[in-house]
Amino acid sequence: METKEKAPKKQHRQPGIEAKMDPAPQYIKDSYKPAEKLLGKVALITGGDSGIGRAVAVHFAEEGADVAIVYLDEDVDAETTRDLVEATGKKCLLIKGDVKNAAFCKTAVSQTVKAFGQLNILVNNAGMQFPQKDVKAIDEQQLDITFRTNIFAYFYFAEAALQHLKEGDCIINTTSVTAYRSSPSLIDYSSTKGAITTFTRSLATNLSEKGIRVNGVAPGPVWTPLIVSSFDEEKIKSFGNETAMKRAGQPSELGPAYVFLASDDASFITGQVIHVNGGEVVNG
Repeated sequence: METKEKAPKKQHRQPGIEAKMDPAPQYIKDSYKPAEKLLGKVALITGGDSGIGRAVAVHFAEEGADVAIVYLDEDVDAETTRDLVEATGKKCLLIKGDVKNAAFCKTAVSQTVKAFGQLNILVNNAGMQFPQKDVKAIDEQQLDITFRTNIFAYFYFAEAALQHLKEGDCIINTTSVTAYRSSPSLIDYSSTKGAITTFTRSLATNLSEKGIRVNGVAPGPVWTPLIVSSFDEEKIKSFGNETAMKRAGQPSELGPAYVFLASDDASFITGQVIHVNGGEVVNG
């Protein structure tokens, strides 16, 4: 993978800045052919400023959706994503704040509906990770940050969005390959991803009678700002080697999975998880 040859630099603050990454992640392929699969829809994407979130935002806009993106404080990345969305002719609302705060999550949903008049697709995607080789090093503060960001926020946004979602609308949650295989240095992170997978399945059956679908995407190793801001330089250089394809994925390779789940093509799919992981064998 190109990232190994260029020896990308580590960043020292999460969630990381895509504008500082070299090589930069690819957010959409030049060969991608949109087909108006989300025409007239409105999507809210958490962690939508960069990485997988940016890819989802751009793919959704290419398919005809207006987009609201929630981000922590990465203004440059968020503004770039807005420019990319608006270049497709669609609208993009930037919402800055901390998803660990339940009141903010509720406000973000309200702002989206106020700006666009509706909400059809919620993508819960924001996440953080703090690698620790020794489980005893995972203190209460780290647990609180990881769980509040990675799973509590998914509840907060889902609860707020359900006041506006209707039959035919959907929720898509970003889980991880770490929910399906061991991750010895990401015990708390992988635990939240396991919770997201079960949350997805249970919420799907809960909402099935309302015609609201809930599904997930489980990425394998993907080249995003979270990687360069959480792993050490040795891990960054070898990142993705563990997959069958011997490389990390690009966000551009994730975006179409979210498009599929958000579109009517997936009208008979709920409570499921799509594995986009470069060939890692998983169970469940």
